[in-house]
Amino acid sequence: MSKPQDGLIINDQVPLDSVGACEIGFSIPARYNASQILFDNLTAGRGDRVAVIGLSGTRTYQELCADACKWGNGFRSLGLQRGDRVLLFLDDTPAYPAAFFGAVRAGFVPLLINTLTPPDLLQFYLSDSGASVAVTDAAFGAIFNETACRDTALRTLIVVNGTAEAGSVATRLASEQWLAGFSDELAEADTHRNEMAFWMYSSGSTGRPKGIVHLQHDMAYSEAAFARDILKLSQVDICFSVPKMFFAYGFGNSVTFPFSVGAAALLLPGQPKPDAIFAAVEQFRPTVFFGLPTLYTALTKAAGAAKHDFSSLRLSLSAAEVLSADVFKEWKTLTGLEIVEGLGSTEVLHIYLSNRPGAKKLGSAGQRVPGYEIALKDKDGETVADGEEGILWVRGDSNTPLYWNRPDKTAETIREGGWIYTGDRFVRDSEGFHFFRGRADDLIKVSGQWVYPLEVELCLAEHPNVRECAVLAVELADRRMSLKAVVVMDVNDFDAAEATQMLQSFVKERLLPYKYPREVQFVSELPKTGTGKIDRQALLRL
Repeated sequence: MSKPQDGLIINDQVPLDSVGACEIGFSIPARYNASQILFDNLTAGRGDRVAVIGLSGTRTYQELCADACKWGNGFRSLGLQRGDRVLLFLDDTPAYPAAFFGAVRAGFVPLLINTLTPPDLLQFYLSDSGASVAVTDAAFGAIFNETACRDTALRTLIVVNGTAEAGSVATRLASEQWLAGFSDELAEADTHRNEMAFWMYSSGSTGRPKGIVHLQHDMAYSEAAFARDILKLSQVDICFSVPKMFFAYGFGNSVTFPFSVGAAALLLPGQPKPDAIFAAVEQFRPTVFFGLPTLYTALTKAAGAAKHDFSSLRLSLSAAEVLSADVFKEWKTLTGLEIVEGLGSTEVLHIYLSNRPGAKKLGSAGQRVPGYEIALKDKDGETVADGEEGILWVRGDSNTPLYWNRPDKTAETIREGGWIYTGDRFVRDSEGFHFFRGRADDLIKVSGQWVYPLEVELCLAEHPNVRECAVLAVELADRRMSLKAVVVMDVNDFDAAEATQMLQSFVKERLLPYKYPREVQFVSELPKTGTGKIDRQALLRL
């Protein structure tokens, strides 16, 4: 693997003639730009077909390509050079794919950032990436404050879907007026298929988030491997991904997969409340629905769910967490559809283990997706047999080649031969179905995202009313994982309900909101071992 130079990354570790690429017949020319996923629809005569639809507007492929060209020309006018980063802090509206593909087509590197990110973490993303240009929705403009922009290179903030309010940092431009002056034609940059295309960041559960670099060919590879085998999309499909575009899972669902075949993506900005989801399904009639176990639970338990019309759907998918049998059955009762469960990661870009319609086992992450090699190994790196527990390793041509500026974490996760060490413990049965058994470390998934209990514990310990605390992972009745905090307060007279809300809010304000403990138990003292350490096994019995 070569080192980053001048914004260019060449991945020599997993060539495109690897076992996985050969298996799915995937080949791509040396000179390739990922914007072809969008623009090839014009060559195929699909310019008049709808690309994106929803309450925030409809764009045909012709219109979306024109918008993307304006964005690319606009970015170039700001003096950006090949490989420079553009931070995207956007909700799911037509502006997102337009800005993304515009940046990629012009040879720049967009960063897809979680819109729940607080200012101090945004400052890290800006500093780590060196981005001098950012794009955000007007609703998020206030987050780009002095804290977020301190000691960063940010000089221009482009605001979409609203007014560009004046700020004390960065020049702020209203996208509608700004883009009007640029051409709607743009030749693609002469990028290499293994050149850096875009980044996503890990959740940062164990210290600083990691910039996960993806290459120009990675989107096309994930579509050839997963979408063609599992989704089998056509031009008549409408994909509705409730997980947002800034997640790798949502990005594939809403961008890569539908655009690769001329299908449409239904975009839902704002919080994905059940009523809004039900209304969008009935109004826009999607055919393929993407969710998470937490979301399916909320939808099946929502008041009046049974009165809604789900007849347009032909396929429902889930990823990120273990799906319980109860939720599976409740969704089937509600919609008539079985949920197809899979497992992927941001490092691999999308799903590499999956069940299939007509070939599934409840509670499993499924079988190997063609195009990906899967191995279960013990801690010594030896392959384990079926029925034995091992740590999952995965290799495919959509694997990230490195974490940006993190050689330590790159060496820890990306192993010799292009294998990714996932840290997930699995058991594989004789039919090739994989069953999750936990993490090799202490990370757990809450609402589809990794959380490190110790990080939450250290945060709670900083509260002035907390004397000591411990945070642990607990398994709910439906097999989802959650966080529980056991707390010793520094005062004796307090209302437990008020204290719980106070502590949960404290964590939400200092960490990403999903990391707060769902349960808080108050005790007079924490159990200790003979050496004075917190007895975490005893905590599990409380």
